[in-house]
Amino acid sequence: MQIDTEFTPNPNSLKFNLDRPILEKGSLFFMNEAEAVSTPMVQEIFKAPSIQEVFIGRDFVTVTRSPEAETWGAIIPVVNKVLEEYLSTGAMLDSTVQNQRGGNADFADVERRICEVLDEKIRPAVARDGGDIVFHGFKDGVVTLHLQGACSSCPSSIATLKSGVERILCEAVPEVKEVIQA
Repeated sequence: MQIDTEFTPNPNSLKFNLDRPILEKGSLFFMNEAEAVSTPMVQEIFKAPSIQEVFIGRDFVTVTRSPEAETWGAIIPVVNKVLEEYLSTGAMLDSTVQNQRGGNADFADVERRICEVLDEKIRPAVARDGGDIVFHGFKDGVVTLHLQGACSSCPSSIATLKSGVERILCEAVPEVKEVIQA
């Protein structure tokens, strides 16, 4: 079992890459320890000093520290230990505890196309930086998205939405005129 630590574009987020999946599909996002009540592994991660958020992708965990934390020194060993213990059990987390994805069968055609572009082109790139992007809605040409993980508090998140995500969505789905953050 191997865990590699990787810096993200967000100086307050660190990505822990795992050598095997920890989540079958989707993602999980916890803004605080109280939200992790049904996920003991994440509760243990929140015991590390200065943890602000925990985001879990298929084969990585992104931890965001509070901006006041000066170093990662006290955080990394705690998170590594928790992940090693969990991975040694062979268990997988259940993403149905939080249904955060936009895959709703009741979506209109334009919403379905937006979600396809998000899933195929945008989410993989955002995941490489330790985050996720979740569809919240589409109305009057405006797509509302929510950034999670390393991307939620990244200093360049607005630039990412406007120059990257908005450009891609406008080109792929002509009905899209603007992208905003939820």
